[in-house]
Amino acid sequence: MGTPDFAARSLRGLLDAGFEVVGVFTQPDKPVGRKQILEAPPVKKLALERGIPVFQLRKLRDGTAVEIIREANPDVLAVVAYGRLLPLDILNIPPLGCVNIHGSLLPKYRGAAPIQWAVINGDPETGVTAQYMAEAMDAGDIIGARKTAILPGETAGELFERLAPMGAELLCDTLRQIGSGTAQRTPQNEAEATYAPPLTKEMAELDFHMPGRLVVSKICGLDPWPVAVAQIGGVRFKVYKADYVDKPTSAEPGTVLSAGKDGIAVAVSDGTVLIRELQAPGGKRMAAADYLRGHPLCL
Repeated sequence: MGTPDFAARSLRGLLDAGFEVVGVFTQPDKPVGRKQILEAPPVKKLALERGIPVFQLRKLRDGTAVEIIREANPDVLAVVAYGRLLPLDILNIPPLGCVNIHGSLLPKYRGAAPIQWAVINGDPETGVTAQYMAEAMDAGDIIGARKTAILPGETAGELFERLAPMGAELLCDTLRQIGSGTAQRTPQNEAEATYAPPLTKEMAELDFHMPGRLVVSKICGLDPWPVAVAQIGGVRFKVYKADYVDKPTSAEPGTVLSAGKDGIAVAVSDGTVLIRELQAPGGKRMAAADYLRGHPLCL
């Protein structure tokens, strides 16, 4: 059960490792682009390529899903970024349980956007966790986890790309352990639980009154969506890349200090943020220095 590319990596990993996948549940096709053309989620595309039955139910509590899963008779249910909470009557079907791969080191960052929030908050590390699923969101017993450092300047999108194969490997290893009866169960410490709510477009606005490192972390965490935005020199830009410069200034946060070949330097609460990559309204994403060659900013 999964939907985006992150989940498709796990499905591919299971198939390549020789596991028998008897069926796939994924979210309904969604309209995309200006023409709102329906597009299948990555998990569906891969499943159809491999000849696996696909089910795209809008409801999980009307008995249809239960009937489908019982007929498929799986040993275990594997869930990766499916996007729905599973009711208890589904969780109770597989004899070996329901396993979830989550993009954080649980119990930290339960919820919909764990990878993005780890980057936004400037965490030094994150990872993927395998857990037995419970009725409460991401609160099941932990089977195992894999850790990785968050690299300097790494965006949420780039971190997704690194965590996806880690999640696939962890899922395969976890299912092997469950099959051999060696899987561990470690209850989560509820006192350490934190939540990672979905991102919204309203979050995109940068606040230059924040410390510079957090401004840069937010820019990285909001890439590829919804992408940070800021009013700079009278122009409202999307901001993709920036560096923090520990260079104190008495200027009001948000003030443009310089604009040249290195980028656009903007005052923040504890120094300077140097914006290196941006997109002007109606324009293309480009290096700030390239934009400035034809569009000098008023300082």
